[in-house]
Amino acid sequence: MNVMAPIAQQRGWSDEEWQIRCDLAALYRLCAHHKWTDWIYTHISARLPGPEPVFLLNRYGVMHHEMRASDLVKIDANGNALEDYPDWVPGTRLVNTAGFVIHSAVHMARDDAHFVIHTHTRDGMAVAAQRDGLLPISQHAMKFYGHLAYHDYEGIALDEDERVRLVRDLGTHNAMILRNHGLLVCGHTAAQAYDQLYYLERACSAQIAAMSGGAALVFPPKEVCEHAARQFHRPNAAESYGPAWISALRLVEGDKPDYRG
Repeated sequence: MNVMAPIAQQRGWSDEEWQIRCDLAALYRLCAHHKWTDWIYTHISARLPGPEPVFLLNRYGVMHHEMRASDLVKIDANGNALEDYPDWVPGTRLVNTAGFVIHSAVHMARDDAHFVIHTHTRDGMAVAAQRDGLLPISQHAMKFYGHLAYHDYEGIALDEDERVRLVRDLGTHNAMILRNHGLLVCGHTAAQAYDQLYYLERACSAQIAAMSGGAALVFPPKEVCEHAARQFHRPNAAESYGPAWISALRLVEGDKPDYRG
């Protein structure tokens, strides 16, 4: 548990909100560490506890590798800021509202989706452009066998009516390929969301590497794929999220400025 920062006390943020802010900032730093970023674009969001839908999103223009807990903006379902930011330059955008269309759709439809990550990585976009999507040709890909959704491309995600179709396609899955676009994952915790993205990104990278050589691919039998998927989704599988998350945090522990600032 992080010690409450002075800025959190000044802003009146609870211990619970501060921890969520730190976890979300860490996710941004980890995406930068793994080179899963796309300049100032793509987002990671978190829903705050409470009766009304309130979310945290990155401050527009702050890059992933420099994200701090205090850089995250508290917004409503339409992307409107809910707090004053004294150093915000009037007339400039505090958040990229258009970028929150996808995230808000998932958050609003899924009570368990506390954290949502969307990426535009090279390998993720490459697999998203392939007709057959993610192939069951690596152990990492088996995690998503029967547990991966697909959403067809409709243009830049600016139209709010796309939300309905996006959440329909996602269903109860925690990972989705946005065709001709990129990847999306969600999780009840930052640790679970990170786990989903790590495996999906690695599976996509393995597929692109395997296909680039031009050799015939080996496809395990359907029953083997199903067995491996069940192993990944066994009842106690979530027990690995915590230790893996703590280990991942050490990757960004020495970053300056501290993500917990």
